[in-house]
Amino acid sequence: MAQYARMKDQHKDAILFFRMGDFYETFEDDAKLVSRVLGITLTARNSGTGGGEKTPLAGVPYHAVEKYIAELVGSGYKVAVCEQVEDPKKARGVVKRDVVEVVTPGTTMLAQTLDPGENNYMVALAFDEAEYGLAFLDLSTGEFRAAELNEENLLSELNRLDPAEAIVSYDWAEQAAALLEPRFPEMAISRLEEWAFSYDHARQVLLDHFEVLTLKGFGCDEMAGGVSAAGGMLVYLRETQKNRLAHLKSMARYDVADSMLMDTETQRNLELITSLRDGGREGTLLSVMDRTYTPMGARYMRQAITRPLVSAEAVLARQGAVGELHAEHGTRDAFADLLKTMGDLERLAARVGSERANARDLIALKTALHVIPVIKETLKSLKAGLSAGLRDGLRELKSLAENLDRALVDDPPLSLTEGGLIRAAYNEELDDLRTVSSGGKRWIAELQQKERERTGIQSLKVDYNRVFGYYIEVTKPNLHRLEGEYIRKQTMRNAERFFTPELKEYEEKILGAEEKIGELEYALFLELREEVAASLGEIQGNGRSIAQLDFLTALAELAARNDYVAPEIDDGSVLEIDDGRHPVVEQLLQGEAFVPNDTQLDTRTKQIALITGPNMAGKSTYLRQVGLIVLMAQVGSFVPARSARIGIVDRIFTRVGASDNLARGESTFLVEMNETANILNNATPRSLVLLDEIGRGTSTYDGLSIAWSVTEFLHNTPERAAKTLFATHYHELIELASSLDRIANYNVAIREQDDRIVFLRKVMPGGSDRSYGIQVARMAGLPRSVVERARVILANLEGEDLAPGGQDGQGGVEDADGTGGAAGSDGAGGPGSPAGAAGEAGTPRHGMPRAESAEYQLSLFLPADHPVVEDIKELDLDVMTPVEAMNALYRLQQKAADPDGE
Repeated sequence: MAQYARMKDQHKDAILFFRMGDFYETFEDDAKLVSRVLGITLTARNSGTGGGEKTPLAGVPYHAVEKYIAELVGSGYKVAVCEQVEDPKKARGVVKRDVVEVVTPGTTMLAQTLDPGENNYMVALAFDEAEYGLAFLDLSTGEFRAAELNEENLLSELNRLDPAEAIVSYDWAEQAAALLEPRFPEMAISRLEEWAFSYDHARQVLLDHFEVLTLKGFGCDEMAGGVSAAGGMLVYLRETQKNRLAHLKSMARYDVADSMLMDTETQRNLELITSLRDGGREGTLLSVMDRTYTPMGARYMRQAITRPLVSAEAVLARQGAVGELHAEHGTRDAFADLLKTMGDLERLAARVGSERANARDLIALKTALHVIPVIKETLKSLKAGLSAGLRDGLRELKSLAENLDRALVDDPPLSLTEGGLIRAAYNEELDDLRTVSSGGKRWIAELQQKERERTGIQSLKVDYNRVFGYYIEVTKPNLHRLEGEYIRKQTMRNAERFFTPELKEYEEKILGAEEKIGELEYALFLELREEVAASLGEIQGNGRSIAQLDFLTALAELAARNDYVAPEIDDGSVLEIDDGRHPVVEQLLQGEAFVPNDTQLDTRTKQIALITGPNMAGKSTYLRQVGLIVLMAQVGSFVPARSARIGIVDRIFTRVGASDNLARGESTFLVEMNETANILNNATPRSLVLLDEIGRGTSTYDGLSIAWSVTEFLHNTPERAAKTLFATHYHELIELASSLDRIANYNVAIREQDDRIVFLRKVMPGGSDRSYGIQVARMAGLPRSVVERARVILANLEGEDLAPGGQDGQGGVEDADGTGGAAGSDGAGGPGSPAGAAGEAGTPRHGMPRAESAEYQLSLFLPADHPVVEDIKELDLDVMTPVEAMNALYRLQQKAADPDGE
């Protein structure tokens, strides 16, 4: 218990699993927690203090410990594993023990805690006044990167990485918790001393680990924040993994500008990885695109979707490889069959490097290595630069595969210490031991028969017991018949026991033969694992290459199955999509054909498209559709369209939906304005902006004014003039197209039939002048009395008659929806949804009336009652000369200054 107390004192923030024979025990508060979380029995034992006190105790059997550790880690706890580090048979006093590993949410290598298709990232953060240093690592694959970024990009990256654990310094822990916990409530936060993140110390830790003199080869030498974070990460790993980090072969600089930037809202709104509905995978872009066959490929697909490329050259390289695999379907199918037999090379290599690999892991590795030459032969026809380069870069490692084949049995046990791992004829000493072990009884029987014949004593027997080992027993009346080297071992009442030099020699072979076999097989296995570890770099390289080839093959299969086309990719300003389709919605429709739509945007001629139409008509789906097609194109994928031309986008912004952020005390409107501010402050002419309503969270006049002003800003500010799709219920905005030359109006077509509307899901040129909110409300099932009352109120609003009683004495309202605010967002329907689907009510307003008793509020959009306006209307500009025009302008200026002629 004193030994336990010392270990626990060194790991106060972890549950200590203390090895005692065949069990891992926990004590005191740890035992109570483990009993509660795991549902195992809580018992007690004497504390050893002599006071009769009982110490709470809860234990698990050693052979099932991984399952229990996985459950605890999955619940967010750390587990320190304390092993017996000497043979109990050779120990004097208490067996020596030491903590050999601390398992945390970010460092776990247990299969039960890892999703094969997802990375398990941990991050380390270093902070100074200007920016954050970020290091992120997947210990289960060896991917290790460092970056420097601002707070906005940090949060976006953390959302993309979805780390299980963050490491910060004690000095910055409070600020880190305030920043991270509200946004990432499931992420564990671990703390280190400040010195671990100091640049000089962190840099030296990295140099020592990678055995280099400079970090320039990693592109990180001048990146102080990134180096500090990465060094702190390694300090933490040394404390928890006890230097079992041989698979961490390199570190790479990560620059967020190397891929398309997407803030947290955009990643969420486009439903790239998780669904808005339930947070699951169903209904996401990943669910449609991931047709990979290996865990490595699945992880690469996930990374590619969240990191679209921004280099046209890189996109075209991927697209070329996909196009070739798309055309060569025979090669694609044959390669897919081979991929199904591959193990997870990346995680197998990590298990070897961290000294966790068992014999079954090495068998899986051997199988994968045998497949690689076949892959190279299968893909020999590929000529596209990317795929051909990946194929040619595969290392066959034939000698390693052959040695693993020669050494290991086909179906080894999980245990490494009980024998049964190594094939016959691999090691001569092992074969001899096995012969002794298996032939022991036969040899004893043969010796007994030989001695009987030699001595003539038929009652002579050769036997064994635990105290004296092997012996020859002769009854006393026959002792005189013994001849030769019989050495007395034990005297009994009626007999005596002897041994001979021959028996003694064989006894030494037989006794402990099984134990020796286990020890020797374990030693031979460790030698094999070390041999594999010497080739870790090549194995990891093979894993990365196979992952990319699997990813490219999946994109080719996706294009073939779903009738996708290769988009034209360039660095221009045009976004043109003919008959584009939503990649997810079209897969979810059952028995309905998806209605495709066109998109034409150009920052020089048609920068902003204003899209009007009723709720449920499909505006939101159309916006997301365009965003996803652009993203897919920059992933390197073919896209769901008849044709497409896409100028590379540096960033996609979305302002979609409305929600409170109660955790940070932010209202719906404040969240909406925060997101809009982010767009206006960071968009560039190469960005794509998707706006689905602005200003709904406040009064109609305020919201409309903001929406109008935002549109003008995006149009009139050259450095923010992004390609923009703006879906809105504010029909007044369509007037902007007459005064701003790069704005075009579109509407989602509907058909009216007997006061009902049918959604046609087609985006057409021209603006819509009605919301059709009452019709949609009727379709949604609002009570008939509510619908009829809404018609009366609408008539009053359009006539600007807001008498308190209305036409039926019910009292007036400020807005048609009775809230004083603007309409809600589009619902779940889209261009491809079944026509006529019911939806939520929209704002059925046309003008902006006001009550006579209310304070007068100027409308920005109704014609001003001014004599100059009438004069302007009467001017015939087609026949005026420039001088006449200047004179007219002068008179109008004078009249505007003095309209009464005074």
